[in-house]
Amino acid sequence: MAGVSAEVAVQEHAQRRVSDLTEQIIASAIEVHRALGPGLLESAYEACLVYELTQRGLRFERQVALPVAYKDVRIDCGYRLDLLVEQRVIVELKAVERLDLIHDAQLLSYLKLSGFHVGLLINFNVRLLKDGMRRLVLGLKE
Repeated sequence: MAGVSAEVAVQEHAQRRVSDLTEQIIASAIEVHRALGPGLLESAYEACLVYELTQRGLRFERQVALPVAYKDVRIDCGYRLDLLVEQRVIVELKAVERLDLIHDAQLLSYLKLSGFHVGLLINFNVRLLKDGMRRLVLGLKE
């Protein structure tokens, strides 16, 4: 029984760490949005968000290639993760009129293909950033 309790405690700790991480990413995105507002290209928001993440001491990779595993080969189909933060959270950035189901599907596909469980979809082309943000979780209890 003690082994089960320890395993649950480890899982809860890992989920808290991911939750804290997503909060830091969201705070960084809010800072960028407050400074720039809507209307710029996605690449401008990405560059500024990268600056904010760096200021917070977070590790990340930009434009990470995401191959598709098909049979025994990995095929580069052109998929790119905008950001992978701390090897835990995929961040998909947008600067579109509104988020649609296709954007959710894109992030969910990235989560499935990568094996990561948590993703943030952030659309900077909104008046209030909270209206352009979604947190998607694949295969974890929240």
